[in-house]
Amino acid sequence: MAFRVLFLAHTPDAEPKKHKCMIETSKYKLFVVLVKNQYQAVEACKKLVKEEDIHSILLCPGFTHRNVAEIVEAVGENVAVAVARGDGPSNRVSMEVRKREGWFSEKGKE
Repeated sequence: MAFRVLFLAHTPDAEPKKHKCMIETSKYKLFVVLVKNQYQAVEACKKLVKEEDIHSILLCPGFTHRNVAEIVEAVGENVAVAVARGDGPSNRVSMEVRKREGWFSEKGKE
């Protein structure tokens, strides 16, 4: 049986039904889903935990502590939930790229 992980990342133009993939070996199965908001994140987590028996969820740095708590509540205590966080310089680099690419100009539009 493979270790099954879901990685969720925020992007303003995400369509979770379209922007997803799965990579697997005999021992590891990684699901990747892009979401644009917390509602989509929670729904994707619940769906994949139920359908694919996910063991662990890894969230991009854009998830707040409240977002993480809501996902933990939605999937239950038998699924590990972690957040990928960078250090100060790494966060500044990624923030500048996202600003340049217009990630924040669409804020509030869904």
